[in-house]
Amino acid sequence: MRIETTQQKDVPVTKEVTLQYLANDDGLAAYVASVAGGEVAQHPGNYIHQQVKVVDGRRLATEPRLDKEGFILKSHLTKVRDFYDDHEIAGIYEDEIKSLLKAETGAARIEVFDHTRRSASETVRLKRKLREHATVIHNDYTAESGPKRLRQLLPDEAESLLQNRFAIINVWRSINGVVHNHPLAMCDASTVAQEDLVAVVRQSKDRVGEIQLATYNPGHRWVYYPEMTENEALLFKTYDSLEQGVTRFTIHSAFDDPDADAKSPARESIETRCFVFY
Repeated sequence: MRIETTQQKDVPVTKEVTLQYLANDDGLAAYVASVAGGEVAQHPGNYIHQQVKVVDGRRLATEPRLDKEGFILKSHLTKVRDFYDDHEIAGIYEDEIKSLLKAETGAARIEVFDHTRRSASETVRLKRKLREHATVIHNDYTAESGPKRLRQLLPDEAESLLQNRFAIINVWRSINGVVHNHPLAMCDASTVAQEDLVAVVRQSKDRVGEIQLATYNPGHRWVYYPEMTENEALLFKTYDSLEQGVTRFTIHSAFDDPDADAKSPARESIETRCFVFY
């Protein structure tokens, strides 16, 4: 179902924003995951700040698809009252997410394996022990790290599950009212060439993985959804085991909206990562 707003128009609206690309694949880059409540992460490597156009996804004539563009916005009511309550997340939200993804993908099984809360406010991050919004263009998994994560989290079943198609899909939503600034920009995966993606080491305090960064391509088509609410969910695919015919990876990044009111509440969000088994 398309999500309509009172500002819906027939012609897409674009704006100029700045996104952070990897400058070149020189072997120096790495992605360093921040510690919740700690300092903003600094990523080794050479980067460029590139001006790009982002399209208002609410005004697109055709709704994006997970298996083509790599993302989709869904209306999604939740019964969760406090997204900082881990009991509500485990007891209510995870079942809501499973139902949402099963309905959207037709998958036989969904396993939720991670929740990451973020805030654009340093004060909130320190108080609530959150991570910052990610401001470098990236995709969460690579062809190698997707199956590796499955083996780490479901070791007894992994080899059997790997015999069939599986994907990793993120579900992102606001947990503090309307998102006025630092929304996610999603890159239409059908405009991303394989050579645009660079696999780099992802370093965190408890493990080493692999993630994709991206180099600039003027053909990239960026989309965002302004003023997302708590009753909307942005789904995007970060890995797919199918190698042909579908989108496998979706690069994305938060950005500073030049039209945002500085007095608006800071963005707070939760992203939920899920294994999707077909």
